[in-house]
Amino acid sequence: MASKPQTQTIDLSQLGLQQLSEVKKQLDEELEHLTNSFTQLRLARQKFQDCIAAIQAGIKPENENKDILVPLTSSLYVPGKLTEPDAVIVDVGTGYYVEKTSADATKFYQEKCNFIETNMKELEKVVQQKSANLRAITEVMSEKMRMGQSALKQEEAEA
Repeated sequence: MASKPQTQTIDLSQLGLQQLSEVKKQLDEELEHLTNSFTQLRLARQKFQDCIAAIQAGIKPENENKDILVPLTSSLYVPGKLTEPDAVIVDVGTGYYVEKTSADATKFYQEKCNFIETNMKELEKVVQQKSANLRAITEVMSEKMRMGQSALKQEEAEA
């Protein structure tokens, strides 16, 4: 049985500037990775939405036997004819393709979009929490630097 990772609460005021700097660096790296992941999810969702739009726009009975451009990659298209307007080939992942009806293909892509939306919402919560942690660390670091400068000035005044 998998358990949730336990979170530790650390009193940031007990850490030195060097330790705070390391924690800040780690959080910066995590945020960058999470932000990149969020961007990738958004791009994937857009591709699935584009697939839905393409099915709805081009796969119609009145387009039967019309010339079309068939995408082989994102930038390579070959000429073809639409012989079965209600049958589409769907990439289901890892190089496997399945023939589906337009309605089934639209449902398949919509489910993918919904799944990605759910993951994006969860990821957004994590990013917000990490950002809040980063702000807290930055504030503590700033306060420690101000206190250090004040102590230095006080020592110079006494000397």
